[in-house]
Amino acid sequence: MTARVPDPHLGAWRAVLSAHSALVAAVETELAEASLPPLAWYDVLWAVRRSPGKRIRMADLAAEVTISRGGLTKLADRLEKAGVLLREAVEEDGRGFYVVLTPAGEAMLRRMWPVYARVLRSSFVSAVSAEEAEAIDAGLTRAASVAQQRPARRKASRSVGGSPR
Repeated sequence: MTARVPDPHLGAWRAVLSAHSALVAAVETELAEASLPPLAWYDVLWAVRRSPGKRIRMADLAAEVTISRGGLTKLADRLEKAGVLLREAVEEDGRGFYVVLTPAGEAMLRRMWPVYARVLRSSFVSAVSAEEAEAIDAGLTRAASVAQQRPARRKASRSVGGSPR
């Protein structure tokens, strides 16, 4: 191994991964205990909700969420079957589809958000000051921007936890 990552950055990266894993698990648990769908539903519904006209092309939706394209297609099938989304053909090209939020989808977001927000308040807001949150947001936004500008690599390393020193 030749590339060394500075200890503060490696520690921060590990903290990001650990926090993400712990917070997502907490949200998933709370949603399940409230008999609500998993967090992936919320992420997709929210991405569609915030899109102009509450509709978005499937390809654009795939870029907005952290689900693989194949996984997103399967999830969209389930969401459509549940009546919270519907798909409309894109008339301009005849190949693509818009994903459209339904009133039931709006209602599902309203049911899921209080549970999600409660976990965020008790686990994240209570532990991170406003100033720290602003710094985290700024740093991770820059890191995401840099990463998105990099050329895609077919066989990227699967190890994300850090280097074996």
